[in-house]
Amino acid sequence: MPAKVLLFAGSVRSGSFNVSLAQAANKVLAEMGAETTMISLGDYPLPLVDEDLKNEKGVPESAVRLARLFAAHDGLFIASPEYNSSIPPLVKNAIDWVSLAPRDIKAYAGLTVALGAASNGALGGIRGLYHLRSVLMNVGAQIVTEQAAISRAATAFGDDGLPTDERQLKMLQSTCRSLLENLTEGRGRA
Repeated sequence: MPAKVLLFAGSVRSGSFNVSLAQAANKVLAEMGAETTMISLGDYPLPLVDEDLKNEKGVPESAVRLARLFAAHDGLFIASPEYNSSIPPLVKNAIDWVSLAPRDIKAYAGLTVALGAASNGALGGIRGLYHLRSVLMNVGAQIVTEQAAISRAATAFGDDGLPTDERQLKMLQSTCRSLLENLTEGRGRA
């Protein structure tokens, strides 16, 4: 049975480099035999995490739906922008709300996550992944060691949607392969 992998970008901006990276990862994972589902966080609108709101109205339905999606998949690939060397608010808010979903959903327990970033800068957004990795580990996800950083992202993706630079393509393939290997070796939910 193929591993089920959920993918999303930490940006909903038109022309987002990280949407391009998530689409490239989707293609690579599908070619490696994974069953993939790609979503947009824009389809799961969430207010800022607020304990008063949670106590008064409960966890927003969008967060519960997102948590159920996490729980229904063996792995997750996040393509995240870097904001001031850290996590963009869209990604952090989604992770936090999902962590507040009812415990019986088990969104993060046994979930294996691969990370990538795309940026026009020379480092490809890699600095933000350190913080993202830390947050995800704190909520109970397992993070693969390999990660993909796509620099000069405005011109990095070819007509086929994949990185044109061979080193960057191999980095993405290695990250996706590591995710699937972790799932098939029984370290995740698969």
